[in-house]
Amino acid sequence: MDATRSKFGRRDLAATALALVFPSFITWLYFFRAEGAPAAVQLTVFNVAKALQFAFPLVWAVAVQRKRISLRPLHGRGVVGGLAFGIAVGAAMFGLYFGALKGSPLLAAATTEIAAKVQAWGIDRLWKFAALGAFYSLIHSLLEEYYWRWFVFGQLRAALPGASGGFSRRQPQPPMGSAAGAEKRAPKAAIAISAVGFMAHHVLVLGKYFGFASPATWLFASCVAVGGAMWAWLYDRTGSLLGPWVSHLIVDAAIFVVGYQLLKPTFIPM
Repeated sequence: MDATRSKFGRRDLAATALALVFPSFITWLYFFRAEGAPAAVQLTVFNVAKALQFAFPLVWAVAVQRKRISLRPLHGRGVVGGLAFGIAVGAAMFGLYFGALKGSPLLAAATTEIAAKVQAWGIDRLWKFAALGAFYSLIHSLLEEYYWRWFVFGQLRAALPGASGGFSRRQPQPPMGSAAGAEKRAPKAAIAISAVGFMAHHVLVLGKYFGFASPATWLFASCVAVGGAMWAWLYDRTGSLLGPWVSHLIVDAAIFVVGYQLLKPTFIPM
């Protein structure tokens, strides 16, 4: 996905700030404020909030910034790196779960919270859980890449003074200390800020499951930030969401495999 550039102003900065914090607001609303509501109300709140979240970048880019949106032709740049990173993260997750955490008190407490949330969605059979996992792995991961990498990271990159624009169209690195050298650091700041924003709403989810005082919450949240930074860097280098999406897809699929291991005793037999 690509968009012609326009001058970045204060309203664009405000929109970027809103995009950074809105997912955390949604998570707080759904996981905490609406927790005791009937399942239908919880799902309605979640679906409406998610629809607003994922519609906002496109509406802002087209209706406010007056950009012309186009889809870039698919290319393979970044796919190998995305696959490698996704497989490495998935393998690390399986190693941590099966090698250290399976049956631990930490996961036993979290499983109770996770099962309650899944049951509130009406996910009581394996096929429903598999369908949810397929949706999150294939569709939701793509929507998150479009939201966090194309829009949030893209807006931050445009907002920072002297941002290069990414996509590997870079000049040779200038001498350290020069003004141009400072400009070349701008995308790194965009990567860091977008990664922290991506991490923030995961902190709320992890805190709900593991407790905000648990080191596990902050360790896993830091891993999310590393993933967000890697995917932003990959998008910046290639100009394509395909590599980050493939990587994100693998990680989400691995999460649902671990989730199945935790929740399978709670499913009604087929």
